[in-house]
Amino acid sequence: MSPVVHRVVVLALDGVIPFELSLASRLFGAATDPEGRPLYEVVTCSLDGRPVRTSADFSITIGHDSSALATADTVVIPSAEEFAEITGPDALPHRVTEALTTVRPDTRIVGICIATFVLAAAGLLDGRAAATHWFHSARFRRLYPGIELAPDVLFVDTGRILTSAGAAAGIDLLLHVIRKDHGSTVANHVARRCVVPPQREGGQAQYVERPVPESSDSGTSATRAWALDRLHEPLQLEDLARHADMSRRTFTRRFRAEVGLSPGQWLTQQRVELARLLLESSDLPVSRVAERAGFGTDAALRQNLHAAIGVSPGAYRRTFRA
Repeated sequence: MSPVVHRVVVLALDGVIPFELSLASRLFGAATDPEGRPLYEVVTCSLDGRPVRTSADFSITIGHDSSALATADTVVIPSAEEFAEITGPDALPHRVTEALTTVRPDTRIVGICIATFVLAAAGLLDGRAAATHWFHSARFRRLYPGIELAPDVLFVDTGRILTSAGAAAGIDLLLHVIRKDHGSTVANHVARRCVVPPQREGGQAQYVERPVPESSDSGTSATRAWALDRLHEPLQLEDLARHADMSRRTFTRRFRAEVGLSPGQWLTQQRVELARLLLESSDLPVSRVAERAGFGTDAALRQNLHAAIGVSPGAYRRTFRA
C-alpha cells in the first residue's frame, strides 16, 4: 500500500532568501518510506505565478500561483530581508494577506526566521508563542507585545503554527516536522542524506554575538560527549563539573554560554531523544527503556516524554514503531 503523500506548498515572496527557499524541497524531498517512496510532495508558489526576485543577484521562475495554498497540508514561508520592516497588519501587502486567508484552517503553517513578522502581522500568532532571529527579537517584542517571543530557542511548535530562529534553524524546524510526522528513523535518515545534525544541542543563545572567551577558558564539548555515553547513569552536576575539571559554578556558566541550556535541561533533552529512539527501534519493555535512557522508572520516563512531546511511551511506540 502506497504511503499517503503530504503536500507541502512553499510561498516565495519578493526578496526571498535563496537558502531558506530551498530548505523545504531539500529536506522533505529526502523523506521516504522503507521502500524508498516519497512521503511528501513539495511545490513552490508565488502570489501570481510569476518570477520572484530574491535577495541575491538573480530571480527564480515559479511554477504555481497562490491558489496552490488552498491545496496544502503544510505551508512553508521562507524569509526575506524586508520582512523585519513589517510593522503590523497595515504594513503587510494586501495580496499577501489575501493569499494567507485561502489556507485551510487545519493546514500547518511553518515560518522560517523572520517570516515570523509576516505571520504576526497576519494575526496568525495571536495568543501563541513564537521564535525569530535573535538579531530582530527586540524589534519584534516592541511591535508585537501580545505575542510570547521565545528568544533563546531554535524553533517553537504551537501545534498548527511553527516558527524558527535564523536561517539554519529552519533545518532544525523542518527535521522536527518530519520527526513529528514519521518518527526519528525517517528524520535521522533525512539528516544523514543532507549531512546535517539530526538534532542540534541547545538554542540560539549560543549564537548571539558576545565577547570571544579568553583562549585559556576550557569548553564543555568533551564533557558533553562523555555524558552521552553514560546517559543510563545517574549523572549529577558534580559529575559533569568534575569531568570538565571546573567548579560547579564555572561549569554551569560555560555550559549555558555554549549550549543555551542548563546542564540538567540538556541531560533531560538527550535522554528523551534516546528514549524515543529506543521506543521506535527496539522491543525493550518501557521499564527497560526508562533505565537505558537514564530516567530510572516508568513514571519518570512517562512524565518527561509527555512534557517534551505530549504523548505517553506506549502511544509514541504505537505511532512510530519502525
